[in-house]
Amino acid sequence: MLRDDLRTLWTEPRPADAPARVWRDGALLAAGLAGVVLEATLREDVVWRPVAVVFAVWLCLLPLWRRTRPLAMVTLAFGSMGLLAVASVVAALPEPVGLNTAAIVLVLVYALPRWGSGREIVLGGAVILATGALCSVTDEAPVVENVVGLVFLLLPGVIGAAVRFRGTARERQLEQLRSREREQLARELHDTVAHHVSAMVIIAQAGRVLAGTDPSAAVQALEGVEEEGARTLEEMRAMVAALRDRGVGAELAPPAGVADLERLVRTPGGRLRVDLGLDGELDALPPAVDAAVYRIVQESVTNALRHAVDATELVVRVAAERHSVRVSVRDDGRRTGRGRDGYGLTGLRERATLLGGTLRAGPGADRGWHVEAELPRARNESLVHSRPRR
Repeated sequence: MLRDDLRTLWTEPRPADAPARVWRDGALLAAGLAGVVLEATLREDVVWRPVAVVFAVWLCLLPLWRRTRPLAMVTLAFGSMGLLAVASVVAALPEPVGLNTAAIVLVLVYALPRWGSGREIVLGGAVILATGALCSVTDEAPVVENVVGLVFLLLPGVIGAAVRFRGTARERQLEQLRSREREQLARELHDTVAHHVSAMVIIAQAGRVLAGTDPSAAVQALEGVEEEGARTLEEMRAMVAALRDRGVGAELAPPAGVADLERLVRTPGGRLRVDLGLDGELDALPPAVDAAVYRIVQESVTNALRHAVDATELVVRVAAERHSVRVSVRDDGRRTGRGRDGYGLTGLRERATLLGGTLRAGPGADRGWHVEAELPRARNESLVHSRPRR
């Protein structure tokens, strides 16, 4: 098992979201150079002052590439520290060469497990431990102080690993949430496709019965089968796009839709008054869009009931336009500085994206929290088989 864990660590890739350079890098460089100038000017016990200043400036420059080249920066920094420690012993200097500003290497220790690959973490960790052991041997300080110093040196690396693990765990949770949302959407579309296929079977059976006595009725039945088949193909394409490479094994249930919003907004206790407004032709929405509208309103109402501070009213608007459906949910709660954009809204964004729409959520200009969504209403004409004229 230990061998498997080590193999997993060795093959761990770098994080994909590592930024090359941010404003904090410039601030860190400026602070480090300012520390070098002050220390070189004010301290009188600096050994090999020119060498110590050049070395400190060198260490201040290396963190600029700590995210994109973590192993190289650690090797350069700690390799030069080891060489300088050996030079101090060979020259029999009374004090180690260097400035206190050299503590900026702790940033590199943090960056190695935060942004490096598994292989880089192992190799860089070996370089850090070897340099720390070398400095402990060449230093005449007590053993306890050397051990404490080594622990202090490794502490930023532990923090960097914890931050990386937390970010990875959150990404994994978000991916699981998106996956569940895709599966739920696929179940709803599966139910819709089953409905269309059942209708096709019934119409085809009726057409077969009427074919001998009423040919025109049989032709109409065939046209009905053609229409249902086109709808079925469209919904099936949407289902395959939503499923991607995942299977559906859960129990199916009819999804709620716009018709269920009146029941949804009857909040218990009357703490929050809900103003529901429905506008436009909302009766003939595609099933997937109908269910998505309900889910957006449901999640927004739930979030408002749980998190809206001092809110008294929740305004829900669903408007059907020619080619799209717009959903707006706004409360008048007090802004608290902490957002309410959690895992639920992340899943709804995934659903809206799968349907070709958009969803935005954030604090209002003055008060409250606003959720705005736009979903395509009309079917893609390129996916629908046009019926030939007779």
